[in-house]
Amino acid sequence: MVKEKKSLAQKMGITRTVERPREESDIQLREDRVGKYFRKYINKFVFVEFSDEFLKKSKSGNIMKGVPVPLRKKEVKAFAGGEGVEMLVLAENMAWVMGCDPHFKYTQQYCEFLTKGYGKKMVEGILKKGRDAAEQGEMDQACIMFRACLCMQYDYLHAMYSYARALRVMYMSSRNEEYVGRFKAEALDWLELLTETHPRFAMGFYYLGYAYLNMGLYAKTVATWNSFLKFTKNNKDRKEIKSRIQQISDPVKIEEGCNDIMAGRYVDGINTLELYTKTQYNDWWPLHYYLGVGYQMVGDVKAAVTEFKKVLSMNGSHIETMKELLSIYEAQGDKDNVNKFAKKIELIESAQAEEQAKHMKETAAEDKKLQEEEPKPLEPEYIETDESQRDDEPDSKDASKEPKKTIVKRLGSKK
Repeated sequence: MVKEKKSLAQKMGITRTVERPREESDIQLREDRVGKYFRKYINKFVFVEFSDEFLKKSKSGNIMKGVPVPLRKKEVKAFAGGEGVEMLVLAENMAWVMGCDPHFKYTQQYCEFLTKGYGKKMVEGILKKGRDAAEQGEMDQACIMFRACLCMQYDYLHAMYSYARALRVMYMSSRNEEYVGRFKAEALDWLELLTETHPRFAMGFYYLGYAYLNMGLYAKTVATWNSFLKFTKNNKDRKEIKSRIQQISDPVKIEEGCNDIMAGRYVDGINTLELYTKTQYNDWWPLHYYLGVGYQMVGDVKAAVTEFKKVLSMNGSHIETMKELLSIYEAQGDKDNVNKFAKKIELIESAQAEEQAKHMKETAAEDKKLQEEEPKPLEPEYIETDESQRDDEPDSKDASKEPKKTIVKRLGSKK
């Protein structure tokens, strides 16, 4: 029997099991969860058009014919008066508009214009502006620049990584539920997309693992961090993650037990979870809730009631547990307990609905403020790239380097 010859990537354990359609991976096409917080900056621009004379001299040809160009109000006078505006300024303005709204009508033309005029160096320059903004705590600007990079090159490793990191900084600094939810979902999605697109880039797995950990997805955390350990060359980070994996070994087993219960493997789930009722995890109310469900499904009602009561002693307003007890007491014909838990459920659901309505009203007001007002700078954070973890794709080698100062100077001199 002839053995199938493995590619170099397969020998190194590099697999890309997920291939997303372009409309899910291209920022110009995919849903924009957080765009509404950046579109306010477009109001700072007015739009004009290049003259036919300029277009004839320009290398861009007809790309910009009939396409409005964004100018800040202070630049309009110079543009209209014939003094002209430096191309670097126009390029940055276009980056701002694209980054604010990747779905903007003329994003594609802006990308073509900038690429034709400056090539990949423009993407690098925009990336650097984003990193500089992040270092100064100007996280809105940082995100906008990283989004502009992704408009120009949707699978650009360092823009994907920097954008996900910036999103993480932003949601961790806010208390607005709407804002946090949108930025957290966007950060998670871009980290997943990053690891799918660049499966050798270790730092993507590093942060994705922490994202899963914060969601209580322990098995996914370990699987993700094992991928990190496979590719990282940083011994300090390796030691940290190995320690983290060891710390969550028990939560992983508990999660497996809960998953068994949810999948209908009740005996397996019970056998796993019972082991942890005499450990430090005995005060985890979800452990007792799933044990209760498991006992109930195998017919051990008495044990189920005991577990459900433990849950309520730890989390007195857990509706799902009360409903489980209600169903048990209804089956037993225990009218007193049926009335007791029915009233409790009604009171708690009513109070929760009232609190939720109040919370949603406050969140909506704060959300509107976030969309209309510019935020104050956050604690400075440099969105860096671990140079030892560069992707090995041929076209990413040069793009991963920081642009030299001479690049900006060259761009600034272009007319």
